[in-house]
Amino acid sequence: MIHNKYNKEVTGAEALILALLDEGVKDVFGYPGGAIMPVYDALYDYTDKLNHYLVRHEQGATHAAQGYSRVSGKPGVVFATSGPGATNLITGIADAQIDSTPLVCITGQVSSQFLGTDAFQETDVVGISMPVTKWNIQVTNASEIAPAIAKAFYIATTGRPGPVLVDITKDAQFGKTVYNYEKCHSIRSYFPYPKINTESVKQAAALINDAKRPFILCGHGVLLSNAQNQLLALAEKGNIPVASTLLGLSAFPAQHELYVGYLGMHGNYGPNLLTNECDVLIAIGMRFDDRVTGNVNKYAKQAKVIHFEIDPSEINKIIPAEVPVLGDAKEALELLLPLIKTKNRKEWLDRFVECHEIELEKVINNAIEPTTEKIRMSEVIDKFYKQSKGKAIVVTDVGQHQMITTRYYKFNDTNTNVTSGGLGTMGFGLPASIGAKIAKPEKQVVAVIGDGGFQMTIQELGTIMQSNIAVKIIVLNNNFLGMVRQWQQLFFDRRYSFTEMKNPDFIAIAKGYGIKGKKVSEREDLNESIKEMLDSNEAYILEVVVENEENVFPMITTGAGVSEIILE
Repeated sequence: MIHNKYNKEVTGAEALILALLDEGVKDVFGYPGGAIMPVYDALYDYTDKLNHYLVRHEQGATHAAQGYSRVSGKPGVVFATSGPGATNLITGIADAQIDSTPLVCITGQVSSQFLGTDAFQETDVVGISMPVTKWNIQVTNASEIAPAIAKAFYIATTGRPGPVLVDITKDAQFGKTVYNYEKCHSIRSYFPYPKINTESVKQAAALINDAKRPFILCGHGVLLSNAQNQLLALAEKGNIPVASTLLGLSAFPAQHELYVGYLGMHGNYGPNLLTNECDVLIAIGMRFDDRVTGNVNKYAKQAKVIHFEIDPSEINKIIPAEVPVLGDAKEALELLLPLIKTKNRKEWLDRFVECHEIELEKVINNAIEPTTEKIRMSEVIDKFYKQSKGKAIVVTDVGQHQMITTRYYKFNDTNTNVTSGGLGTMGFGLPASIGAKIAKPEKQVVAVIGDGGFQMTIQELGTIMQSNIAVKIIVLNNNFLGMVRQWQQLFFDRRYSFTEMKNPDFIAIAKGYGIKGKKVSEREDLNESIKEMLDSNEAYILEVVVENEENVFPMITTGAGVSEIILE
C-alpha cells in the first residue's frame, strides 16, 4: 500500500497512476510497449487498486473503453504505446468522437529530445488525432502530467462528451515531480453547459401546446444528460408520441404506449412516414444524422422544428429550427415541463397504430415466425429477447444483424443498447461487450455480431479468456457481408462482388481460447440453445447459421425521403 501520496516526489509515470486513482478510475484497457513502459512499471505496484485488462489489439482497447463508458456513464481509460500502438487507437477514438462517448486515451511517446527526428516508433499522434478528439495534448515534463489528466477528464465528461488524448514523452514518465492533484472544474473559454434561454423554452411550450400532431424524436443526448425521466414526463403530460434514433434506444421504454418505434433507414414504418405529417417536430439530444433524415429536401417540410441541443454547432446544421433550445437536455426539459398542457391526441396517436398494423402484416410477423427453410436473423433476436425478458445489455456490431437487433429487441431499461452509430465500425461489438461486462458484471451482457465483423476483432477472445469475462456472443452467420450484399442485390443487379465469405470453424476457434460454444442450424434447436447460452456462468459463443440472403425491411433508399420508406 502507498501512503501519503500528496507532496511526495514520484516519477511522472507514478503521478499518472495516482491521478487516475484520484479521478476514481478503477479499470483500464491497454497494451504495453516501449514508449509507455515506465507507466506499466508504475502500474505494477497499484494492481490492487487499478484493474488493467490486456487487450489483443489497441483498437480493441478503445472499443472496450467505449462499451464500458456507455453502460457506466464514466469515461473509459486506454493505455497504448507510441507509433503503431497510438495509431491503432484512431478508429475507436473516431467512433467515440462521432457518438459522443467520453474516453481518456493515454499514449506513450519517444523522449522529447527525439521528437521530430523520425525516431523508432515515433508518430505525431497529436496531429493525427486532432480531427477525431475533443481535445488533445502532448506532455514533455513530469510536472505537467497531473494537471493534464485533470483537464482531460473534465473536458471528456462535460458538455457534449467525447474522447481526449494525452501523449506523454518517455522522459516525462521517468522524470521526477512532487505529486499534488487538483480536479479541474473550469477552463477559460470553455463553456460546456450553455445558459438556457428561458424565452426559447416558453416559445417551445407554446408551439407544443398549440400542436395537433406533435412528435418527439429522442437521441443519445437524452441518455448522456440522464434526462429519461423528464422525457417520459413530457410525453405523458402532453400525450405525445416518441420515436428514437439508433443511439437513443433505451432512453424511452420500448413497451410504453407512447413509444412508436425507431427512426432511420431500417427503422419502423410509422415514425419514418409520419415525420412528414407532424405539425411540430420536437428533437431532443439528436443531430439529424443522414440515416434519420433521408433526403433533407424532403424532410418534415410541413413541421415547425424545436431542437433541444447542447452543442451549438449542431443547431441549424442540417435541419433549420423554428425554436432552438441550446443547453443540457435534462435542465431544459425541467424548465419546459411546467408549461406543458395536457391534451387528448388520440386521433394522432391512432395514425401510428395504423402504421404499426401495416408493418406487422407486411414485415414483422413473417420476420419472427418465418416459413423459410433456414433460420432468419429476426427470429433469433425475437427468441433471444423473449428469453432474456428484455433485461440484457445488448452490444451489436455493424451490419444487417445490427439493424435486425435494434428492430426486434425491445429496450426497456436505460443504457442497455451499445452500438456503433455514426462511424459504423465493424469489429466494434466483441471488444465493446467486454467493456460493458466489466462495467456491469452483475448484468447479462450479450454481443450480437455478424460473421464479418466478428473476424475483425476475433483476437479479443484472448482478452475474454485471460480475464475470465463472462460475455455471451451470438454470431449470426450468413456467409456474407450481409448489408453490402443486400445493396448489391437491390441496386447492383445481384452482382455480389467480394461479399461472399468462406468462414472458419468459429466454435473450434472458441475452443482454442477455452470458451464454450455451440453451432445451431436447425430451427427446433434454437430455443434450447439460446437458453443454454444465457444460463452459462462463463463466456459462451452461440453460432447460428442463418438464411444467406435475408434482407432488412423497411428501408429508405439513397436519395429517398422518409415518407418514401418501402416495406418489401
